Order: sequence, then C-alpha cells, then structure tokens
Amino acid sequence: MQEKVNIDVVLKSGKPVGFYPQGNSMYPTIVPGRDSVIVEPLGDRKVKRGDVLLFRRSREALLYPGMLVIHRVCRVKKDGVYMVGDNEVQVEGPLEREQLLGIMTELHRKKKIIRTTNPGYRMLTGTWLFIRPVRFIVTKPVVLIKRIFKREKKV
Repeated sequence: MQEKVNIDVVLKSGKPVGFYPQGNSMYPTIVPGRDSVIVEPLGDRKVKRGDVLLFRRSREALLYPGMLVIHRVCRVKKDGVYMVGDNEVQVEGPLEREQLLGIMTELHRKKKIIRTTNPGYRMLTGTWLFIRPVRFIVTKPVVLIKRIFKREKKV
C-alpha cells in the first residue's frame, strides 16, 4: 500500500513530489489513472503562460474550496495568475502567488518521461492553449471519429 504524502509539506520543504492527478480537467495532456507528474517547488521562478502549476484554491472559492488543482497558466497579470484546465474553457483567477505551490516539470506516460521543457511538448501545449476559446469546436469531430472506429473494432 502506498503511503499518503502531504504534497504541501513536501513542496514547502524544497523537494519535488510525484503523484497521479485525478479528474479530467487536464485531459488530453494528463490522462487520469495512466499518467503521473513530477511537480517541483515554485520558489522564486517567474511564472509564464503555458506553465502547469499546482495550486490550492482559496477557502472562499465557490467550487471545491481548499482543493489542490493542477492547471495551465493562460495569463499573468499584475493582479495575479489566471489558470485553465486543458479540458476546460472557464478561466480561474486571479490567483495570488501564495496559492501557487509548484510547477510541473515532467509528465510520465507509459514508461516515457516527457519534460515540460521539451520543444515538442511546449509547441503542442502552446497550440492547445491558443485554441482554448474554440477547442470544443475543433475536438468534437475528433471524438465522433474515435467513437466510429471503436464501434467498428467491436464488430
């Protein structure tokens, strides 16, 4: 049985932490139950558009107050950081610097390690973030095609 780790405590101690994110908000980048991530302490790093950060929602948040969330930075402004899941269009923010706990540095998928500094990863996720306002229009035909192929395989 795997020991439960307090992610906040590990990151605040200056150590990286690995875990399997739950939920579908970062799909297709992070697939729950399959992919794991490595998150390092944010420290004094400059946050930029496209970074994937782990943050804790405020206790006053309307949706899941106090919950740990891993999402992508879509805007950085003077009033804070604005985040969005790769499977969402609703932007969350502004988040205060104190809410930001760590930055994802690696994605582990099927025995492969994908570093977030990898140019291919940055290009793909940058494009996905850019098309955020219309991504459901883009992805709907892809989902339909996948369903058709899954039905044909069953026959």
